[in-house]
Amino acid sequence: MAGIKKIKDISAVGGADVLGTVMSAAFWFYLASQIDPSLYGEIFWFLGIAGIFSTIALFGTVNTLTVYAAKKIQIQSTLNFISLSASVILSLIVIVLFPSFYTIDVGIILIAYVINTLAIGDLLGRKQYTSYSKYTLVQKGLTLCLGFSFFYLFGYESIIFALACSYMFYIKRIYSIFREIKIDFGLIKQRIGFITNNYLIMLLTGAVGGGQIDKIIVAPLLGFAILGNYSLALQVINMMMIFPSIFYKYLLPQESSGVKNKKPKIIVIIFSISISVLGIFIAPTLIENFFPKFIEAVDAIKIMSLVVIPVSIALILEAEFLGNERSKIVIIGAGISLVFLTIGMIVLGSWFGIIGVAWSLVIAATAKTSFYLIKNFIL
Repeated sequence: MAGIKKIKDISAVGGADVLGTVMSAAFWFYLASQIDPSLYGEIFWFLGIAGIFSTIALFGTVNTLTVYAAKKIQIQSTLNFISLSASVILSLIVIVLFPSFYTIDVGIILIAYVINTLAIGDLLGRKQYTSYSKYTLVQKGLTLCLGFSFFYLFGYESIIFALACSYMFYIKRIYSIFREIKIDFGLIKQRIGFITNNYLIMLLTGAVGGGQIDKIIVAPLLGFAILGNYSLALQVINMMMIFPSIFYKYLLPQESSGVKNKKPKIIVIIFSISISVLGIFIAPTLIENFFPKFIEAVDAIKIMSLVVIPVSIALILEAEFLGNERSKIVIIGAGISLVFLTIGMIVLGSWFGIIGVAWSLVIAATAKTSFYLIKNFIL
């Protein structure tokens, strides 16, 4: 029965994430077929700015919320209050610092990102996988509906606002958490070490794993057109990472509760190797046939497909470390990744363009995973 329940839980998370990712990717791929790479890159640059600032606001990280909700420690409202307050302040700062027609939209989606993360952390921590799937599918469905509608009614400039609107129904979940759980700052004081470590992890991994620092560096270094090509390549990689990402969301609350999943971990690694090989040989052909404007993304995808393997292994090890509250290891790993990625993108990007940027992503992921493997062997 335990095995059947695991399959049902993974299916609930997995089904929503697979379908949701496909819907989201369908929108971005369609948009890529309709606009120039430079405009595509411009949109992702502003989304990168919103992503960076939302990460700064999220003192209540998804990992912290997932771990403590799984342990039945009612800290959600306190972390939500801090994170939402910070997001409003940072939203105003973004509006002042980046004056453009995107400014208000970026400020709104910044807050939307925070609301989404807080709600997801609570759902996963409580192991409410069915509710998680419903929320995910509704949001992705709105991405399609609102994205297409706003694009044809108001132009590509309205895309960011449309995406922000797709997250707003998560407000209902946040409101219900505030009604159910009282704010208690004493809970923060008792667990400040783990919470702070997870916050530092999110700052580092959010910049790297979320693809935010990439966008911030590539645009001024190589221009919006190259960023557009790189962003399309990242969409392909995100599709390839669906299964490992799903398993991580399932694995973290399980590890936090003391439940081990050895065989599924092996399956995920084998699957990631297969996906990586397929990405190298098949994805570039699809880009050439369906997105001729983004021809520079072809070679990048061949290289970036390799990143699926080390990232999959890293996600499994991170779930184990965080589930056992060994967050310092993940902080160091995230720091290693950020350093390699930043230096690599600046140096290799300057020398080799989008090819150098692609290799920087692979090198950074490999360096972090190597560190995790060494620490796991020692422990």
